[in-house]
Amino acid sequence: MLLTVVLGIGGSFQYGIQVSIMASPSEHIQNFVNQTWMARYGEPVSESTQKLIWSFIVSIFSLGGWLGAINSGTIPVIYGRKKCLLFNNVVAIVAAVLMGFSRMAGSFEMILLGRILYGYNVGLGLSVHLMYLGECSPIKLRGFLTLSSAIFIGLGKVMGQICGLREVMGTEPMWPYLLALSGLPAVVQFFSLLCFPETPRYLYIDKGDEEGCKKALKVLWGNVETKLELEDMTKERETMKGEKAKSVWDVLTSRSVRWQLLTLVIPCGLIQLCGISAIYFYAFDIFREAGVPKDQMHYLSIGIGTAELVTLILCSFLIDRTGRKWLMSFGYLAMAVLMGILVVMLSLQLFSSLPPAGITLTLPAELFLQAWRPSAYVISGTCNWVGLFLIGMFFPYVADAMGRFCFLIFVAYCVLSAVFMLVFIPETKGKTMVEIMEDFNKLNFKGRGVDTEKADLVLATKL
Repeated sequence: MLLTVVLGIGGSFQYGIQVSIMASPSEHIQNFVNQTWMARYGEPVSESTQKLIWSFIVSIFSLGGWLGAINSGTIPVIYGRKKCLLFNNVVAIVAAVLMGFSRMAGSFEMILLGRILYGYNVGLGLSVHLMYLGECSPIKLRGFLTLSSAIFIGLGKVMGQICGLREVMGTEPMWPYLLALSGLPAVVQFFSLLCFPETPRYLYIDKGDEEGCKKALKVLWGNVETKLELEDMTKERETMKGEKAKSVWDVLTSRSVRWQLLTLVIPCGLIQLCGISAIYFYAFDIFREAGVPKDQMHYLSIGIGTAELVTLILCSFLIDRTGRKWLMSFGYLAMAVLMGILVVMLSLQLFSSLPPAGITLTLPAELFLQAWRPSAYVISGTCNWVGLFLIGMFFPYVADAMGRFCFLIFVAYCVLSAVFMLVFIPETKGKTMVEIMEDFNKLNFKGRGVDTEKADLVLATKL
């Protein structure tokens, strides 16, 4: 449990805080951009240029996240999950220093660079956080522990909103320190993680270190019986014997993971199209459109973040009882209904957060065997971060063109994802990695009778 907290603080918590923290100081940052422009060129920045610079500040975080997600397929494989996270914390500390000194240096470019480094930190950290949790969790608690990453995202969002209050750090003199806030969780995780071992699955399956695996399990689980987990790892290792880590191209082209890939992309990788990030990125603009008084906006945003956090905590207790399939499907349908209400009423007071995003975080850790998992996270992360960039960059322009009806795009995606989950995807609750693979092979090789463990070999022989 302590490891779950340590991973969360420097992992998905950073994602949550970066998504929500930009809404509060947006006015101060845009004023700083204007002042810097005046000092350099002797005239105020044009409205269109200022809007473009602000859109880049918001959205370039996603490009950094994409770069981090790409590296999540190589760095954790070569150096291990633990060393990868230690390096990742250094990136966040450098970003925090850039943010903290940006006003002193009179450079909004330092904010841009800090945002892209924060993005890299979150993109790499979120993927490796989920890998670490998934590879350390007992089968019976895998859903709950993996979903804890979503709880830390919600906690990060609420913390970012609270710190952004005028009574805390949301003032003109304090905004650079508000942007540098993510350096603190990075420092905490860096020193805390030194006390924990590498993941047992990485040690046993990737490195062949059985003794190291047993020691890691003892440190992580204490005296709990680990026979079932070791048998599962042994079976997975035998299944993947002689196979190297798969590339992104392998995941994209192999029939043996085709339905896992579709599940990875449609309801998981494209999660940004459910609309939740658009709400956080441009919360104050939407509040103004809804006629919310300016002095109530900060508190309303905290209410939304708190509602999401409470829902995620509730889901963490339900996921290992109801299963991933039904919980995700219900979440998507609820989001579709609530986005429809938002189109009609355009009143965020009616917006209750029932996001499926938390459950989608658990699936990539369960859908793929060890050799496939890092590249699968690259694909999922790429879809997620490109989607986040497009939302951050173009949502204001889409909103200007379509008005409140822009949320119908999110409604369509939520309905599509719910139908996809209900109709096609098997349940993964309480199953080992190999059992889940066997279920998906009934879809991947429908009517062919291909043995799960020999799937790739049989296809290669036929070719």
